[in-house]
Amino acid sequence: MLLAIDAGNTNVVFALLDGREIRGRWRIATDPRRTGDEYAVWLMQLIQIQGYAKGDVTGIIISTVVPRALHNLEILARHYFSIEPLIAGHGKADYAIDIDVDEPRSLGADRAVNAIAAHAAYEGDLIVVDFGTATTFDVIDFNGAYKGGIIAPGINLSLDALVGNTAKLPRIAIEVPRSTSVIGRNTEDQMLIGVFWGYVAMMEGLIARMRAEIGRPARVIATGGLAVLFNEATQIFDAVDADLTLQGLAILAERAGNK
Repeated sequence: MLLAIDAGNTNVVFALLDGREIRGRWRIATDPRRTGDEYAVWLMQLIQIQGYAKGDVTGIIISTVVPRALHNLEILARHYFSIEPLIAGHGKADYAIDIDVDEPRSLGADRAVNAIAAHAAYEGDLIVVDFGTATTFDVIDFNGAYKGGIIAPGINLSLDALVGNTAKLPRIAIEVPRSTSVIGRNTEDQMLIGVFWGYVAMMEGLIARMRAEIGRPARVIATGGLAVLFNEATQIFDAVDADLTLQGLAILAERAGNK
C-alpha cells in the first residue's frame, strides 16, 4: 500500500491507500522541528491500531509546502520503512502538467497535486477552491493545464487577526450562523456574520469574476477541511471532494510505478 504524506502549513496528513481507496488517515500539527523519530513513534502506533503493519507500506510519496519539514519526513521513510520516498513535483513524481503562469516553480505542491486530481476526476474547465491555512482558488483548463489563481487568507487566519488585534472581541467558533439574518443582535453573532457570510460573499464574488474571465462554463470543486461547512451556505460548488490532494498523490505514485 501507499503511504501518502501531505505536509501543509497547519497540519501534516498521513494516509494509507490501497490503490485509490483510503484505508487510514491521520493528522498531526505541522512542526518543522519534529524529528523523523518522533513521527515514527506516533505513526507506527496508529498504523497498528488501524490493523496494518509497517510491512504493508510498499511506497511513500510526500507533498509539502513547508520546505523545512521535508528532511525529517524523508528520514521517516528511509530509516523506518526502508523506502526511498517520491517527492511530488520531482524526479519520477514530476507533475507532468503545463503550469502556465509567470513563475511555474513558485506553484505550491498542494495546488499542483489538486490540479492533477481534479482534471482526472472532472471534465472541462475547473476552479478548485481549497480551504487550508490560506484559501486558494485555482483554474485548470479543459486540457489539464494550470492557468493561475488566487490566494486569500484562510477564514481562521482572518478570525485570528480580528481577535488578536482588538481588545474586547472574544474568540468564537466557525460555524454556520443559526439565523439567516445578517444584522447581528450581539457581539458574537455580529462577528460570526462578518467572518462567515463575509467569506461566502468573497468566494461567490471571486468565482463569478473568474468564470467571466475564463469565458467558458467552469465547474467549481471544493476541497479542504471547511469545504463541507461552506457547502451548506452556498450553491456555488458543483462538487465537494475532501480527498482531492490525497487522490492526486496516488495518481503521481501510480505514474511513477508505486502503488
